Amino acid sequence: MSKLPKITNPKRKAYPSDLSDSEWSIITPLLPGTKGFGHPRTVDLREIINAIFYLQRSGCQWEMLPHDFPPHSTVYAYFHKWQRRGIWAEIHNELRHKVREQAGKLPEPSAVSIDSQSVKTTEKRGEVYGFDGGKKVKGRKRHLIVDTLGLVIAIIVTEGNTSERLGAVVALSEVLEKLDRLEVIWVDQGYRGDNFERVVKQLCDARVEVMGQPKGKFEIHPKRWVVERTFGWLNRYRRLSKDFETHIENSESMIHGAMIRLMLKRLAA
Repeated sequence: MSKLPKITNPKRKAYPSDLSDSEWSIITPLLPGTKGFGHPRTVDLREIINAIFYLQRSGCQWEMLPHDFPPHSTVYAYFHKWQRRGIWAEIHNELRHKVREQAGKLPEPSAVSIDSQSVKTTEKRGEVYGFDGGKKVKGRKRHLIVDTLGLVIAIIVTEGNTSERLGAVVALSEVLEKLDRLEVIWVDQGYRGDNFERVVKQLCDARVEVMGQPKGKFEIHPKRWVVERTFGWLNRYRRLSKDFETHIENSESMIHGAMIRLMLKRLAA
């Protein structure tokens, strides 16, 4: 484990989104180290991460981060650099394995649930956006694959008019190496269809179970409720109430960041 950096502003008041000492000790070994040459790092990584978590939870703009954090340009530079290098995804996956181990489960699941969430974009919407006619939302669609604990296995952000089945197939295709134990996939009525089940069978040899609703009656399915709960967790972060990001890669990293914060709390509890 690398030596913990010295806090550059120890006198500032703590924000609710700040890392505790135990949470910081969990994430520290997963952070990129220094290159060993060039100008030594002077920025406090703990304050960088605290600033990113503050932005995600409060929903503020980068330029409106409180002045007791490092400069917003520096904070964004780290966020964007780690997104390009896949650091957020790597940290997320390591913590997911730790949470599953803590719960007495194997690193990868044998059952998952898939669903999508349509969210509005802002005027700076970027190139990827569309209109979801079913939910009357103009923006983007988040496709999630989650395990039975509600932890995210895969994230795909697409145009709002992308079909749920296509988004699910793309998401599955990107994480096949994590699904060698997969036996069953739980979905709702929007994924019904022989073609979808056949493609899934070819991809990962898992069966698809469609969770339906009794006619004229609302009923909560525990197997389907898991993924809905995950969307509820994400909705606690105001930065995710809409898709404020110009690029979908940043959108996916924002979701990784929110889940990282949640898993750190679980591991440190």
